[in-house]
Amino acid sequence: MRRRSLFWRLYLYFLLVTVGALAATAWYASKSLRQFHQDQVTSDLVARARIIAGEIPILPAQEPGAVDRLCKDVGRMTLTRITVILPDGRVIGDSNENPAVMENHRNRPEMVAALTGGTGQSIRYSDTLRRHLMYLAVPIRGNDGTVAGVVRASLPLAVVDGALATFYRHVALGGLAVTALFALLAYFLSRRITRPLDYMRQAAEQFARGDLNARIPVPDTEELGMLARTMNQMALQLSERIRSLGLQHNEQKAVLANMTEGVLAVDMGQHILHINPAACRLFGLKPDEGRGRHILEVIRHIALQEFIGITLNSDGPVERDVVFREDEDRFIQLHGAALRDETGAIIGGLVVMNDITRLKRLESLRRDFVANVSHELKTPLTTLKGCVETLSDGAVANPDAAGRFLGMMDRQVGRLEAMVDDLLVLSRLEHESDRGGVELVPGSVNDVLSRVVQSFFDRAAKKGIHLILDCPDSITAPINAALLEQAMGNLVDNAIKYSAEETAITVSAGMQGDAVAIAVADQGLGMEKKHLDRIFERFYRVDPARSRAQGGTGLGLAIVKHIALAHRGSVTVASTPGQGSTFTLRIPR
Repeated sequence: MRRRSLFWRLYLYFLLVTVGALAATAWYASKSLRQFHQDQVTSDLVARARIIAGEIPILPAQEPGAVDRLCKDVGRMTLTRITVILPDGRVIGDSNENPAVMENHRNRPEMVAALTGGTGQSIRYSDTLRRHLMYLAVPIRGNDGTVAGVVRASLPLAVVDGALATFYRHVALGGLAVTALFALLAYFLSRRITRPLDYMRQAAEQFARGDLNARIPVPDTEELGMLARTMNQMALQLSERIRSLGLQHNEQKAVLANMTEGVLAVDMGQHILHINPAACRLFGLKPDEGRGRHILEVIRHIALQEFIGITLNSDGPVERDVVFREDEDRFIQLHGAALRDETGAIIGGLVVMNDITRLKRLESLRRDFVANVSHELKTPLTTLKGCVETLSDGAVANPDAAGRFLGMMDRQVGRLEAMVDDLLVLSRLEHESDRGGVELVPGSVNDVLSRVVQSFFDRAAKKGIHLILDCPDSITAPINAALLEQAMGNLVDNAIKYSAEETAITVSAGMQGDAVAIAVADQGLGMEKKHLDRIFERFYRVDPARSRAQGGTGLGLAIVKHIALAHRGSVTVASTPGQGSTFTLRIPR
């Protein structure tokens, strides 16, 4: 249904009221004027009839022809129809017709009233003249006071209508003029009332579009002015509240976006209400990909789904650790709590997910480290204890046996000393990393590698191993020369230990993108793929028996890894069983 504007409603109402008032006034005036004219005509006819009645002598003594002539003369002069009627209803005189042919008037209403001595009046259609007439009848009294006859005067109503026609024309023209004037006034009055409302409507539309800086002009009328001031105040308060809510929303969004913990909110139907970027990264989702979808459609993990169900049905906070079985196990710590509305009713659940995989791995490394250190220390301590007991039992008196046991004790003490030194090196590297890292200065990589090759040249030559250096003099990088020399020395030392005789070890350096890649490649035993991910762990040994036989502490590659990290770089290994291994240390420039 099409709605009309308030302006046209007011305009039409004003116009209709005006036209109705004018029509009612005109109707009442015309009715009153018609009645006035009829009363005037009635009075005039009464006067004429009474004059004629006084002029007519006693009817029985008067010949009928004289009365008829009198009627016709008076009617011609007064333009009035005059009729004289006897009490029995016979017409003896008429100004317009021949009395002889006229019907009996005994039962005419005005005749009946006049015969009783009063004045009779009637308005009706005349069959003789074929038009509506007003009849006025008065009695003619004889000498004895009785009614001797009736004089009836009549005029056509057209006389009254003609007199009123001019009035009606003037009233119609005046009414049209007044209506036009009132229509114009109603237009301006309606516009004056609706113009402030139009301003308010336009401002309200701007408010709806979000433009709360718009303001409504305050009209001079009290009611509309109060409404305009109220709407302006409302817009100002809404602007402040929306700005405050926007700031709160941005703060909450920033907090959720920068949290390392994943946050997941669901409703009672387990549809996702919110998921922050950390949770998206945790489950490999795109931002806003899961919002509005059921948790089963997005994350297929039975333990998580069970935890969400427990959270929705629990009155207090709940916790649980779950494991995501993927390429590698991930340990997630879950904290859940119910979401409630202002009435306290549960409307959903909130799950905070903390990835504790690194902590679990560190804990595992700590346990392995303690176990490995205990194992590594136990062997030399057991050997030392055995030697001391043997010497205490009398072997010290035997020079050959005493010398052999003292040699064993010296080797085990050296092993313990090397192990402690390596642990101290690792501890120092970790400590310096926590304090901001070791000091790095631009230096020549070739100088460092040359010193390493030179220091291991004689040892390699004893096994017939050829040490090959391939490093341009122009290569420089931000380095700590002493630490880098120690790391490369550990790699070359291992390469010599696990390489067969008459093989070659190549120490090379070159550019790989924005980094300097320093590699030590041997032709030794190599390693299986399963060992490559753990080879840089502390005390990890591919072949424990062979490693101990070679005199290693099991910490050399761990030291290499920490030195690479201290240079803000990395170390990797590529190896094939029976063909050798290549360790590559990358230092960013």
